Amino acid sequence: MIASLLLLATYLVLGLPVALTLVPWAMITGDLMPLYRASMAVVRVGLRVAGIRVQAEGLERVPKGVACIFMSNHVSNLDPPALLPLIPGRTSIYLKKSLMKIPILGYAMGLAEFVPVSRDGSVESAQESVRRATAVLAKGIPMTTFVEGTRSRDGRLLPFKKGPFYLAMESGAPCIPISISGTESMMRKGSLRIYPGVARVVFHGPIYPAQVGDRDALMAAVREAIASGLPERMRG
Repeated sequence: MIASLLLLATYLVLGLPVALTLVPWAMITGDLMPLYRASMAVVRVGLRVAGIRVQAEGLERVPKGVACIFMSNHVSNLDPPALLPLIPGRTSIYLKKSLMKIPILGYAMGLAEFVPVSRDGSVESAQESVRRATAVLAKGIPMTTFVEGTRSRDGRLLPFKKGPFYLAMESGAPCIPISISGTESMMRKGSLRIYPGVARVVFHGPIYPAQVGDRDALMAAVREAIASGLPERMRG
């Protein structure tokens, strides 16, 4: 539990001053980037203190100056802190609606235009999430989503949720498949214990919705790309 406690302590000690100073700054000036950059810096420091090293591959494949949709597998709560600081500029992200209720943090995520997703399964909720994400992309802000919708308990790829692919077809934004591995053994689903190690994050080349035909073909292409960057045992 030492790594877990070190990570939590780092986030509290460094994150609280960042929130107390830069959230008001973002509210007054409308400039979110100081808060976003400082938050990502705190995330990086926390991982290093906990003994977690992030090995990134393929960032040169990400198109420059284009609002992409980053689509990743999901095996651990360590995936977002491993991935988000790597994405150029800043990104919005799909996240559980309940997380937006966390004091201070929830407000900061609202300022960052993170898109809440309801788990009620209704068509109306799904359409609202797609509408909000489309508006974010239209501002030139990339979207990041964990396309399985939940963490895989054993690391193997789960079926993908359809929402991100509706978003891609509607917006036409290029999709960047991402393969994350290593984190599944450092922090397992249902556990707070963290083990030091190496998280491998692979960015694949863009897949353009207009070039694959329909939503199902896009989903299959993204799944194939993500699987290609995972160890054999995780490919599902």
